[in-house]
Amino acid sequence: MAPPVRRVPWPENVARPLVSPLQPSAVYVTDGPDVLDDQYAGALPGYTYAREGHPNADVVAAMIDRLEGVSGGIITGSGMAAISAALLGPIRAGDHVLGGDQLYGRSLRLLTETLPAMGIEASTADATDLASVKSAIRPETRLILIEVVSNPTIRLSDVEGIAALCRDHGILLAVDNTFTTPLGFSAGQAGADIIVHSVTKLLAGHSDVTLGYVAARDPEIANQIRTLCITMGLTPSPFDCWLAERGLMSFEMRFERADANATRLADALDGMPGVRKVLYPGHASHPDRDRARRLLGNRGGHMLSIEIDGDRDAVTRVVAAMPEVAFAPTLGDITTTISHPASSSHRGLSVEAREAIGITEGFLRISVGCDAPDRLIEVFKRGLAAI
Repeated sequence: MAPPVRRVPWPENVARPLVSPLQPSAVYVTDGPDVLDDQYAGALPGYTYAREGHPNADVVAAMIDRLEGVSGGIITGSGMAAISAALLGPIRAGDHVLGGDQLYGRSLRLLTETLPAMGIEASTADATDLASVKSAIRPETRLILIEVVSNPTIRLSDVEGIAALCRDHGILLAVDNTFTTPLGFSAGQAGADIIVHSVTKLLAGHSDVTLGYVAARDPEIANQIRTLCITMGLTPSPFDCWLAERGLMSFEMRFERADANATRLADALDGMPGVRKVLYPGHASHPDRDRARRLLGNRGGHMLSIEIDGDRDAVTRVVAAMPEVAFAPTLGDITTTISHPASSSHRGLSVEAREAIGITEGFLRISVGCDAPDRLIEVFKRGLAAI
């Protein structure tokens, strides 16, 4: 009878792989309880159980840490997992959370539906207006959540003013830096206590991973967030982390190309027949242009939004006339994508609530990729002609 099949030790090698190995193991073997105790106590390095951390996640976290100029970042299973951890880690029942009123739709639902059900008060204010934010602060306000550039309305939060408010009132400032990325904006230098990313987007860049990132500058808060991630099982997939590492290796090149393409496309769309409005931070016509220059410098980013001359039927015709541009509720892909917030990210809001922040049925969000710019402009001309 053949001997039973057993695992054998990993082959020894005096060299090391150039590419990080994918390590999908859910558990790690130690030499005994004393070693395990030392690992949990931090006296010895290593892994125990993948829900508590694994090497592929730590590699990606370290790469984003370096970009953001922080340490101790955590990779989570999605961007919303990162935002949830950022809020639920340091927040307790009876606290109050204040969010920008033009946040990503699911973030708004987290504030307005999920947190109140847990005994955490939450409200929103116009993050572009410091007076609005200041008047919304309560004695029990513990944290303010903003996006540098709002999704999808492309408005610039008064990050400088809000950061000063938070310092004066002892409030934590959490910044979702997904749209801007660390190459477009340094959230830590701007005063963010907690930094959040949807790694799914431009950081990974290929629409084939679902991951988030959260980092806190205060070690105690970082530990609260990490503990919550472990307890609630907000664990990232090793394979997704491995793919994200590969995507991050080309991030800077993709960022530069997408940023340049977005500037050209925004210029071309401005005044094009069928376009009522172009929202792009790099444009002189943007309502927050002076603030955009202070926060983003000469960059406009890879995201822009337009309002077309028509309703949902017109949007349907535009999308059908430009099949080269994927109609998809995502952003940050290597190719250009287009989405309709009223039917995707902000569908959970009432028509009145959407229109109050400028999201009409003719509102489209464009995530510009690394396409050939001249061809991309011609595709949009053809699409808008269908109106």
